[in-house]
Amino acid sequence: MPFRFAAPDADAVPVHVVEQGHLPDWLATQDAAVQAWVEAAGFSAGIGETLVLPGPDGTPAGALIGYGTDKARKRMRFVLAAGTLPKGTYRIVSGLPADRAEEEALGWLLASYRFTRYAGSAPEMAQLVAPEAIDAARVEILAEAEALTRDLVNTPASDMGPAELAAAACDIAARFDATIEIIEGDALHEGFPMIHAVGRASPRAPRLIDMRWGTQGPRLTLVGKGVCFDTGGLNLKPGASMGLMKKDMGGAANVLGLAQMIMALGLDLQLRVLIPAVENSVSGDAFRPQDILTSRKGLTVEINNTDAEGRLVLADALTLADEETPDLIISMATLTGAARTAVGPDLAPFYCDDDGIAAALSSAGTAAADPLWRMPFWEPYEAKIEPGIADLDNAPAGGMAGSITAALFLRRFVTDTPAYVHFDIYAWNPSALPARSKGAAGQGPRAILGALPTVLGL
Repeated sequence: MPFRFAAPDADAVPVHVVEQGHLPDWLATQDAAVQAWVEAAGFSAGIGETLVLPGPDGTPAGALIGYGTDKARKRMRFVLAAGTLPKGTYRIVSGLPADRAEEEALGWLLASYRFTRYAGSAPEMAQLVAPEAIDAARVEILAEAEALTRDLVNTPASDMGPAELAAAACDIAARFDATIEIIEGDALHEGFPMIHAVGRASPRAPRLIDMRWGTQGPRLTLVGKGVCFDTGGLNLKPGASMGLMKKDMGGAANVLGLAQMIMALGLDLQLRVLIPAVENSVSGDAFRPQDILTSRKGLTVEINNTDAEGRLVLADALTLADEETPDLIISMATLTGAARTAVGPDLAPFYCDDDGIAAALSSAGTAAADPLWRMPFWEPYEAKIEPGIADLDNAPAGGMAGSITAALFLRRFVTDTPAYVHFDIYAWNPSALPARSKGAAGQGPRAILGALPTVLGL
């Protein structure tokens, strides 16, 4: 589905965006007929409220979109109007704050997203001429990348296993002339033993996807958790907890969406994308509680819960990433329920030791309507991931600080790279929100993209 604005020279209905507190002032500038029409319609400029202004011949002469109040607790609130205006093309002529124009225009495009692979179709919505203050091509790129991420996560595991995730990465690589290498099945045993151990129980062979793009500029490596379905392994999840596990590759999907943004925008950097793609299944060959695995880095890991498998596959991929010492490594994963419990589905928690990088990410997240929340690499908890019988414990007992201990576990595998950021995301909207349909969600990519110029000096 193309996410495109209407042509700049399109014949479009003029739109006035009106905050509730400013409605009386706006009406005072209009003629008596418009004032009477607005009053008769009961238009109050509430968030997403719309009103078409008729012309002398009965065709729309203009439209009003309510923007609520300055204190409204919503992002992309303007987009609520996209589905209520009559079909046609619209152009904003007044009232939209310049500093919110890109956010609201992106929201308008994303409002048309629907996952239609198996049933239904995308709604035919009103079209928008891009506001003059924005880079329309850039916003279209962001929308297409977000749609890619949502499609990948929304696809059920029956059609999105390790092979299909690798095929999606290959499609992106071909589109942008990136190179890609895929290590599969038993070929992982020697160099990536924990990826192999987690994925070997499934009849669908595990893979390590390694994509590269760009030949100059700073080096950025993205690592995404690609657990295409997670039964919990021998520590089997209950049915209620297994219901959303098709989304356990949400880290990989978000990384691929971010990579597509970077390549489509032609950023001057060297990009590497690493995705361990596995299915955590149950069979006679499954790894077991109390097994001790030796990682690519040489660190031994005691398995105290086979349902804490994401950090195992990420650890081998992070080790590979660290061996090249890029300027920055970013990992993204639907890693812990503890993160979801701490901040809910609307915030993307991230871990970073560098205050400057953390500040840049937080600021960019606010600007891009992609909110983040910084979490601590709390070193006093390091002892929790040290079981004594092995170097590391994949699932510390006690059930406390689960997201932090998982982040500390991953940090043990990034020892030489100067900067590391880890995102523990949910990648799912439990209910529909403005521009965010129920289901898969992008979390973090727009914030990261916005921070890269500061963080990498682009």
